Amino acid sequence: MAIEMSIERARALVWEYHQLGQEGALRQADLIWVLGSHDLRVADRAAELWKDGLAREILMSGGLGNLTAGFFEKPEAELLAERAVARGVPREALLIENRSTNTGENVRFSRQVLEGEGRVVRSVIAIQKPYMERRTFATIRAQWPEVAVQVTSPRLGFSDYCTGEITVDEVTHVMVGDLQRIWEYPKRGFMIEQEVPERVRRAFDRLVEAGYDRHLVK
Repeated sequence: MAIEMSIERARALVWEYHQLGQEGALRQADLIWVLGSHDLRVADRAAELWKDGLAREILMSGGLGNLTAGFFEKPEAELLAERAVARGVPREALLIENRSTNTGENVRFSRQVLEGEGRVVRSVIAIQKPYMERRTFATIRAQWPEVAVQVTSPRLGFSDYCTGEITVDEVTHVMVGDLQRIWEYPKRGFMIEQEVPERVRRAFDRLVEAGYDRHLVK
């Protein structure tokens, strides 16, 4: 008889799957690109990479999305920019896209900003939350295939990441929904297809069975 997977083990498998493990091999790029988030720590990661000289400019992208509408008083991009400036990034190194409400719009509207500024971008380091690395990579590869993309996130383990208002339960709900999108969104042309190991699919089923279904797509 098979032993039932624990909730803790299922969380760990999904958390690990969402991360691409590229941070140790990041190369210099034309642009650091922060995709909208309710977690301002992504701006801290952008500031670190900018100080390390991995790009000369940072594009902050994000309006008000599902997790920030009604909670943030300003668009995500503007709060992210303020955070980066507080971490030592000069304002003139920042570009702002403040209309997008989802990852696809992050891509589309960011490209419009860059084209409007006359920027030619061939490579980016995209920054997102740890559990959105894979989804971000797959979206950019599908919707901006000409650009070389690397992805990273704040360097935090699961327990350290879940602090304050960003609770274990809330993160679990969201990363389960993001995992479902990994296999659903390629059918809609939103992402490239990616392999999902059987153990990760079993972890998904275990978490949904436990009630972590608040962010699933219908």
